[in-house]
Amino acid sequence: SLMSTPPPERVAVKTYVSAFSRESALSAIKLELKRGGQVFYVVPRIKAIDDVLQFLKDSLPDVPMAIAHGKKVSKNIQLAMEKFSCGEIKILVCTHIIESGIDIPNANTMIVQYAELFGLAQLYQLRGRVGRSGREGFTYLFYTDKSLLSRIAMDRLGAIEEHSDLGQGFHVAEKDMGIRGFGSMFGEQQSGDVANVGIDLFFDMLFDSLSKVDHFRLKPIPYKDVQLDINISPHLSSEYISYLENPVELLNEAAKAAEQDIWNLMQFTEDLRRQYGKEPRDMELLLKKLYVRRMAADLGISRIYPSGKMIIMKTNMNRKVFRLMEETMASETHRNSLSFTGKEIKAELLVNLPDTLLLNWLFHCLADCYAIMPALVRY
Repeated sequence: SLMSTPPPERVAVKTYVSAFSRESALSAIKLELKRGGQVFYVVPRIKAIDDVLQFLKDSLPDVPMAIAHGKKVSKNIQLAMEKFSCGEIKILVCTHIIESGIDIPNANTMIVQYAELFGLAQLYQLRGRVGRSGREGFTYLFYTDKSLLSRIAMDRLGAIEEHSDLGQGFHVAEKDMGIRGFGSMFGEQQSGDVANVGIDLFFDMLFDSLSKVDHFRLKPIPYKDVQLDINISPHLSSEYISYLENPVELLNEAAKAAEQDIWNLMQFTEDLRRQYGKEPRDMELLLKKLYVRRMAADLGISRIYPSGKMIIMKTNMNRKVFRLMEETMASETHRNSLSFTGKEIKAELLVNLPDTLLLNWLFHCLADCYAIMPALVRY
């Protein structure tokens, strides 16, 4: 189903696409200011804001202006938006940070410079920031030089200009999919790059590209294959056992959760604390053993054992994955202690740690390594 009925009194935003000229931009701004309105002036890059702001101040020295972009302090952005919202600021020079969540009825003209650098969905969202009252809105999409536009950029600008009536969101999305290469869900017809090269060649190219990803690929191993050679066998106190409703079943649930995945284990821990409060030391050690084995399995570590002041972790990961993981670790202590040799990750500690402290160190170190998981491709 489509929601194609606009709010009462809403008027379609007029969209103009043309090459940029200072005269055209100033004419549009002056027209809006003359009718008592406000203007968004949008650029795709933060570094372009200073030049635009200087041009506007030279041309319109008496008009109050402000800037907004993602690198500004949030309090400054909030202050600028509040002043713009209440009408103190007449021109807001900004990036596409304003593409959603902004509703200022009196701002009804938008200038988008370097429009060819925006995606079609971005342009559609930006245009939706103006014309949000009964007053007619205007969006001016200025590109740099038509001779430098790519075919895709021309298609995007043409689509946003063509679909300027109210309730055109679905059609814009459909056009965007066609430009970017989606095919038909219910048939063999293809669009974009697939149509250009053919489906067979496209998949050959796709699999060739995926084969290169193997260099940055983590290969998890089954949880049951992880060997943790740390001599810790925590014994729950009789007091805590009597406090638990069914301790044997609870421990079995913990083991099953760890075997499934890290999220099930985290959910089990949360449920345990919600029902029985913070666990005692022995239960904490038991849970940490499960967490260490679970994280090791996901990281491709098959065995962990101490050797003097060293902790050795046998792994199937390659050096490139290790380096990427090492560079993104938050803890400098963990990062500086690790080294990679052959198929082993070695952690050099300053002193021999007792087994309980060793388990705690491993827990925090592997958690630090685990933080990089979303950035690595896993199959």
